[in-house]
Amino acid sequence: MMIVGLTGGIGSGKSTVAKMFSDLGIPVYDSDKEAKDLMITSKEIKKAIIKLLGDGAYNSKGLNRAYMADKVFKDSDLLEKLNGIVHPAVREHFLEWTKSQESPYVIQETALIFENQVQDKYDCTILVTAPEDIRINRVVRRDGTNEQAIKDRIHNQLEDGQKKKLAHYVIENLDLGKTKEKVKELHLKLLAIAPKF
Repeated sequence: MMIVGLTGGIGSGKSTVAKMFSDLGIPVYDSDKEAKDLMITSKEIKKAIIKLLGDGAYNSKGLNRAYMADKVFKDSDLLEKLNGIVHPAVREHFLEWTKSQESPYVIQETALIFENQVQDKYDCTILVTAPEDIRINRVVRRDGTNEQAIKDRIHNQLEDGQKKKLAHYVIENLDLGKTKEKVKELHLKLLAIAPKF
């Protein structure tokens, strides 16, 4: 089975693209969602996060995302340490998940493939891009987050120009119809190069 990494900066629309692949029958693993689940359900991870960020990292609803974002997106050292707790657990969970999938290829949707220099763990990578102003507008509409907080997050990620040099395929996500066509095209290409059963 071929393992494809799908990535893109905040607001680029990688989840939209992931859904398009899913609609074509391809299993998609949402790393962000699974990471949040593991941060709540795994006692070891929870303990390590509280040790790193303090008791405020969790509240009665579970993860205190605003508290955590405030801490880590202004401190790259803390962010690296948090990723060091969560990412290996997600990777292990993902590999376990792949064992139960029956498809020529699967997709792992994940934000920081190139930032964490883990592109070698994938047979190929797809980068979803969009201009920064559009990405900011999308996130403001989606999350109600203020612009500066989004810019802080964008600047914690590699620039698209650098990522384009590293990715196997690039999907510019501006017009949904065109994005859908590009996904279909890419899907056929991936089916053609995926190992046959």
